[in-house]
Amino acid sequence: MPDLLGEIAAGAAEVVPFDGGSRPYTYSIPRALLPTLKVGHLVRIPLGNRVRLGVVWKVPADAPEGTRLRPITALEHEQAVLTPDVCRLAEWMAEYYGCSFNSVLETVLPSAVRTGVRPVLRRLLTLARKPTDEELAALRRRAPKQALVLDYLSGQPGPADRAKAVDGLGIGQTAVDGLIAKGLVSEEAKVILRTAYDDPFSDAEVVPSAGHTLNPEQAAAVATMGEGLARREFRAHLLHGVTGSGKTEVYISLIRQALAAGGSAIFLVPEVALTPQTVGRLRSRLADLGTQVVVWHSHLSAGERFDAWMAMALGQARVVVGARSAVFAPLPDLRLIVVDEEHEPSFKQSETPLYHGRDVAVMRAKLTGATCVLGSATPSLETWSNAQAGRYGLVRLTKRVDDRPMPAFRIVDMRREVLHAKGSPVLARELVDGLRERLARREQSILFLNRRGHSRACVCPACGVAVPCPHCSVPLTLHRTDHTVRCHLCDHRAPAPTTCPTCQSPEIRWKGHGTQRAEEVIAQLFPRARLARMDADTMGKKHLFRQVLSDFRAGRIDILLGTQMIAKGLDFPRVTLVGILDADLSLQMPDFRAAERTFQLLTQVAGRAGRGDLEGAVVVQTFQPASDPIQFAKRCDFEGFAAAELERRREFGYPPGRHLIRHVFRGRNEEKVTFTAEHWVRELEKALPANVEIRGPTACPIARIQEMHRHHVWYLVPAVAPFLRVLRPLRERLLGGDDVADILDVDALDCA
Repeated sequence: MPDLLGEIAAGAAEVVPFDGGSRPYTYSIPRALLPTLKVGHLVRIPLGNRVRLGVVWKVPADAPEGTRLRPITALEHEQAVLTPDVCRLAEWMAEYYGCSFNSVLETVLPSAVRTGVRPVLRRLLTLARKPTDEELAALRRRAPKQALVLDYLSGQPGPADRAKAVDGLGIGQTAVDGLIAKGLVSEEAKVILRTAYDDPFSDAEVVPSAGHTLNPEQAAAVATMGEGLARREFRAHLLHGVTGSGKTEVYISLIRQALAAGGSAIFLVPEVALTPQTVGRLRSRLADLGTQVVVWHSHLSAGERFDAWMAMALGQARVVVGARSAVFAPLPDLRLIVVDEEHEPSFKQSETPLYHGRDVAVMRAKLTGATCVLGSATPSLETWSNAQAGRYGLVRLTKRVDDRPMPAFRIVDMRREVLHAKGSPVLARELVDGLRERLARREQSILFLNRRGHSRACVCPACGVAVPCPHCSVPLTLHRTDHTVRCHLCDHRAPAPTTCPTCQSPEIRWKGHGTQRAEEVIAQLFPRARLARMDADTMGKKHLFRQVLSDFRAGRIDILLGTQMIAKGLDFPRVTLVGILDADLSLQMPDFRAAERTFQLLTQVAGRAGRGDLEGAVVVQTFQPASDPIQFAKRCDFEGFAAAELERRREFGYPPGRHLIRHVFRGRNEEKVTFTAEHWVRELEKALPANVEIRGPTACPIARIQEMHRHHVWYLVPAVAPFLRVLRPLRERLLGGDDVADILDVDALDCA
């Protein structure tokens, strides 16, 4: 890190400091940096009376006349930490999502880079020359520890880590120093990725490197999307393939094409923690190209994040697999971005800036002239509409690999089951029979219930009150494992009540059931079955989910019960039965996307069955068997569902026909929140064009979270940018007080 203070300035650059506001500052460039300084470099700059880190945003820059500029203090790394296209992408995000530039920069650049984490230097030892027999014999007599080091290094396939060698051999540093002085051993200080030493995906499933021969549909898909990839022309494609159609094989073929041309690729997945199979497949299939696959996930330490980031910036790793934030990876010569399961809501950021990883991926591909592939068996209606309108290419995979049949789909009307059972049954008779048959045939089953805990609410029949969370507007959920009630929004916990907190009646009843209750019922029905539960309560231990999935693949688990974390990324050929409990649970949500999400969830979970040589079956338990999403899912008819749902959306003016922007106001004083929201709408209505529709303000469906009262306003607009040009100055003038915070959510997915 060269110190450049006092050198003659020669030019100017705009630098955005971290934690220094949302605008760039102009600094003079010392002459020594002129040949090397470029956009994306991390530098140290004086700001006020302190030296801070910042990123070069523009070079050269126009220096204000008559102003004496302060010089850049030092260059932090020789390699840029951001690519120029990501810098332009950050500017677009701040404009499109109506948020501060500083919040975007904090999202785009990992904190490990912004806070100046340094790379780890590892000292590597190699044999400088082979000792003669006389030298080795003399060392064994006079310096046996040095001879031990030589024996160790001669047996290593490559350079050995000095610290590990010294510790493992139980010797002192002087023995190594003596060999270096004698010219027998050479030492090199090198930056080694920490992720290579502590990678939780290093033992991911290994698959044959040769891969599979593409079937005609897959080969046609690769050829269609590979044309633009070869020409370096931006194009977004929707790869619409039924579950089990081999979309991953198409992705890998395209990634290999991008790498063979000297480029790099980003592979976005909804939850990287649940994709060890995908990671193993990528690493095995790309090994012959000599590139490292970086897995960008939440379990990386700050140092590991820094190393992974720099490995991408240096071009050492040309493929990254990760969740939405991996879209900002500083890969040089980006040729391909894959967004797998593009419909998943987890691609939407829940904190400012509330960006959507899929849309940001498309924009980054546009900025770099890359190909963007959006893959799904149940694409979002926004993506489907873009494909139907010709804005995206549409590529179809209509058959499962090896022409395997889709699983048989059975709908069980739980209203009839209630008549034959005492109370509300957890498992229908048909599902119980199906589980018994699979256990007898030594086949595996997956049961899906998208509600964790034991019972969803405690209701008092005497006063009719459901025990609420004291901080949020939701009832508390019973967790039988530790006899507590919990709020799944703020994590409030308390001992499970034995009497009603309101009227003290001892007649309280627990209503509804979650995964804990389902686990109890299954264990009672099948005491010899090997059962595992996967939800947020059981998967708290680091990497435990991977152990459970590994055991399931190895056949050490008969029945896997879980929430939505088992709905995607699983490919187990021995699973022949999938049971979906409370299939219409998501239909009860106060959200215009409820039908779409229900259809997607049913189709995705059902797709886990029958992916091997054995035929699969799906049993769906529902109280609304005639509802559109359930009936269309039964027929595997996405296009029919999309046509019906889009017609309904057009009738009410919902997306994708218009953009939905949600404006949330929150504060501890409910009256202030209500007044602020109402006053804001009155002032905004005076400035808005006629083609913008305002709905609200009104209390959010969940009116209070963590003691914060919440109101929201919906804006339905034909285009985002013109609307924000009107809203932004008004927002700066009227809002921003300490008592009431406001959050703008462009293309909102969360309506609660």
